[in-house]
Formats: sequence, C-alpha cells, structure tokens
Amino acid sequence: MDPHARYQSPLTSRYASPEMAANFSDNKRFSTWRKLWLNLAIAEKELGLDIPEGAIEEMKEHIYDIDYELAIAEEKKRRHDVMAHVHTFGVAAPKAAGIIHLGATSCYVTDNGDLMILRDGLDIIIPKLARVIQRLSAFAEQYKDLPTLGFTHFQPAQLTTVGKRATLWIQELLWDLRNLTRAREDLGFRGVKGTTGTQGSFLALFEGDHQKVEDLDQRVTELSGFKEYYPVTGQTYSRKIDIDVLMPMASFGATVHKIATDIRLLANLKEIEEPFEKDQIGSSAMAYKRNPMRCERACSLARHLQILVQDALGTASVQWLERTLDDSANRRICLPEAFLTTDILLTLLQNISEGLVVYPKVIERRIHQELPFMATENIIMAMVKKGGDRQECHEHIRVLSHEAGAVVKQQGGENDLIQRIQKDSYFEPIWADLKTLMDPSTFIGRAPQQVDRFLKEYVQPALKPFEEVLKKESKAELSV
Repeated sequence: MDPHARYQSPLTSRYASPEMAANFSDNKRFSTWRKLWLNLAIAEKELGLDIPEGAIEEMKEHIYDIDYELAIAEEKKRRHDVMAHVHTFGVAAPKAAGIIHLGATSCYVTDNGDLMILRDGLDIIIPKLARVIQRLSAFAEQYKDLPTLGFTHFQPAQLTTVGKRATLWIQELLWDLRNLTRAREDLGFRGVKGTTGTQGSFLALFEGDHQKVEDLDQRVTELSGFKEYYPVTGQTYSRKIDIDVLMPMASFGATVHKIATDIRLLANLKEIEEPFEKDQIGSSAMAYKRNPMRCERACSLARHLQILVQDALGTASVQWLERTLDDSANRRICLPEAFLTTDILLTLLQNISEGLVVYPKVIERRIHQELPFMATENIIMAMVKKGGDRQECHEHIRVLSHEAGAVVKQQGGENDLIQRIQKDSYFEPIWADLKTLMDPSTFIGRAPQQVDRFLKEYVQPALKPFEEVLKKESKAELSV
C-alpha cells in the first residue's frame, strides 16, 4: 500500500529522533521478547532444568531476524500475539522450540519487555535534558549582567537581567532532571511471577524448591539489566509504575510550555527571538513575518504531553484484582507517545537554546521608556539626602509623573519625566546626579551574583554525572 494513503503519526513521521522512534519499533519490541525468552532459558538451565543441547545458541543467533510475515499469519490464526511470536521464534530456533516460554505467562515478555523499553527510553531522554540545561546555562552566563525590564502580570516591573530570567527556566529543568532520574533509578523488573503472580508454575518446574524459584527470579532480573525486581505482582506489574514514569514527563511538559511562552512573549517585544533560518518563511502572505514556530510547536506538543499521564492514572485505577486487559490498547498509545513527545521537545529546546538571539538595543530602549518611573523612589531619597522634605518631594514627583504618563498614553510620545525634572528648579540639587540615578545596572539588585551562585552550586553538580556525554559535540537539527 502507498504509505501516503495511510495515516502515519506525525510524532514519528515528522518529528521524533531516530533513536527514540527505534526504541518503540516492532524490531525493538519483539527482539526484546526474544532476549527475555533467552534469559529465561539460560537461567532455567543454570538452575538445573533440562534445556536441549544447542537450544540457547540457536536462540542467541536469531534474536533479530524476525519473520514478520509468519508472525502476522500466526497471530491471525491464533488471535494471540505472544503465542504467534513463540511459534515464530521456534521456527527460527527449532532446537529451542519446545522450551521457549517455559513456565511463563504472556506478561513475562509483554510487561518485562515494556519495562526494558521504558528504561532504555529514559536513558535516551535524561542525557538530552542535561544537554539542554548546559546550553541554557551558557546563555545565562553570557547575559547575566544585561539589564532587562522585568514583568509581573505582563506589566512592566523592576529590572532583572536576561541571564537571571534564564535561570528561572533552568531551575525548573533541573527539577525535571531530578524527577526523571529518580523515575529511572526506581524502575524495577516484573521478573518471573507466573499467571497471577504466585510463581506457581515455576515452583512446579523446580519440584517445590522455593529457593530455586527465587534464584530464577533474581538471575533473570540480572540478565535483563535490572538491579532488582518487584517483590510482589499480580499478573502484570502495577500500573502505578506507568504513572511514576509519565508524571515527571507531564511536569516537564509544563516547564517547556512556560519557557516557550516566555520566549514567544519576548519575541513579540522584539527583545529575544528563537533561531530563524536564512530561507525560512514566516508567513505565506506576510513576507516580513518571523513567527516563533519552534516555540509554538513546543507549546502545542507540551500540552499533549501533559495530558498523557491521565491515561496512566485512569488505567491504574481500574485494574481489577490480579489484572484486566483493558489496559493494553491504551498503554500501546500513551507510553510511546509520552516518550516520543518528550524526546521531540528536548530536540526543540536544544535547537532553540543554541540559537537564541538577543537584541540589547531594543531591551535598552524599553528600559529607558519605563525606568524614569521606577527611579522616582531613588530620586526622592537623593533629594532628602540633599536636605529636601520627603513629602514635598513626593508631591512634586507625583505631579510630574502624571504629566509624563499623559504624554506616553494620550499623545503616544516618549517618557519625558527626566526632562521635566531637569527643568524643574525644585530638583536642581540633584540635577548632576541624575545620570547615576538612572543607570540601569543600579536597578538589578544581586541578579548577576545570583546567576553565578546558581550555576556553580546547583547546575554544575547536577551536570557532573553527564560530563562525558556533554563533552561530545551535538547540535540539534530539526527535520521539519
């Protein structure tokens, strides 16, 4: 069939990285199942079960050469995906055909396989997040001293610096890094638990030897790359584990939306822009436009990421007793989409952070439009130091400020408060001090020092485990 005649998810067809798309591919899923069957056979043989000579070697040789046509035919006939692949693997490794899946239930491969895929997905995501933090930290360092107008309620407020504002983004990303790392470290293995979690089938295989059953559970866990298994399960691992994985991703989505929205607002003010390529077109009609399409895409995908955890919450809440199958179809969608979307957002954020453009002159002009009003308290203090009366000075400033405000709002003119002060003889004692009183760098408080301390004491320790990865040069390129 023509691929263009069939729906394809844009997450994989347009945006996702090759490595994350591969992590949720059929090749990854079904080769992981085969690895689990191999691990089970190895452990069972080590613990004394009669595994045919050459069976394990054949299984090792046929981990990746999956006959999909045969598997599809078998599933159509048997209406059971796991048994279809048991049969297909057995055809490829005939010496092992009689012992593949020995003692196991379907969830041995489906659930353990999912946990391995989730683990590998987190191993892709976490270093990428560290790289984004590194890129934004370099930006914060570069612009830690550049004054800029702060905004509360998106109304002009006291000054901050461009770099200090970036640390607000980085701090939230650090929390996301902590949460995702914690989810990775807490991820366990279902292990070999049997049909309802009692390990009854394995106890029968080992003729009532409880220790061998426990040893089997531990050995398969180790062979599959996990430190520990969940001590008790039903037929499946608890679906709360999916919540533990998707919740920090949803939280990351909120962080991304905030960062991208901030940049969109600043782009409207022409103070900061995301990268804009030489041949990029902002609008099909308005040729002059430079739309923040990367940040808009980030906001769009971040909203999708934030809601996917609702699927996991709903699924966990309706699992009956030892298990029910109404989780399966939902999880096939929400788990891959959460990882794919997180991965895409990290690529977008890295691309944006590597190419952020700052316009200091525009920032300076906006400061000068608002700074006279912000400087009034400093002017009053300076007058009092020169012998003036605080209340009388306040009234003079109030009158002049309202006059200047009328020029800005009613006439569309520039803020001329300082010029009015320079013409009012009442303020003659501080005329010579006005330039110093109006220096933007005196209005940013400890912002530069806060940036220095934050980067040194919080960012650097958090990135230390990723030193080797971050040494490798990696630019984030967008496919579309």
